[in-house]
Amino acid sequence: MSDPRLGGQPWSSAIVYAPRLPAIALAGVRSRRIMAVVLDLIIVSLLSFSLWLGLGFLSLGLLWFVLPPLFPIVAFFYNGLTISGRRKATPGMRAMDLEVRLTSGAPVPFLNAAAHAVLFYVSWMFPPILLISLVSPEKRCLHDMLAGLVVTRRPD
Repeated sequence: MSDPRLGGQPWSSAIVYAPRLPAIALAGVRSRRIMAVVLDLIIVSLLSFSLWLGLGFLSLGLLWFVLPPLFPIVAFFYNGLTISGRRKATPGMRAMDLEVRLTSGAPVPFLNAAAHAVLFYVSWMFPPILLISLVSPEKRCLHDMLAGLVVTRRPD
């Protein structure tokens, strides 16, 4: 199928493939990501609980029944701000020596990082989707591919 906007070329020619990453950049990424997720879930849970507790006390307990959905909001901004920041990783990823970039190698904008977080948490509803990283040559999960990101080891 061709597209006139592409000069009559087929859709497949519009796909831009990122250069192949060196094997050292992908060594141990899967196991490190699992540990990073555990650390980040602990941090986000503590932040969410602290915020829930603090806002509840400020409202004399009136907001405690309204605030339970704080976890997804905190996780959205936690991932968005940390991955799009200058360190290019969440604290859990930094502890595991990982960083996130766009497939082109550029730093990640906030919206891509936040969308990556949303897609990650949605993928937990369908755990077999996470197995895609086992067949992906760059060890990318589906939520990485949809957000246009790649997770690699931090360069020395």
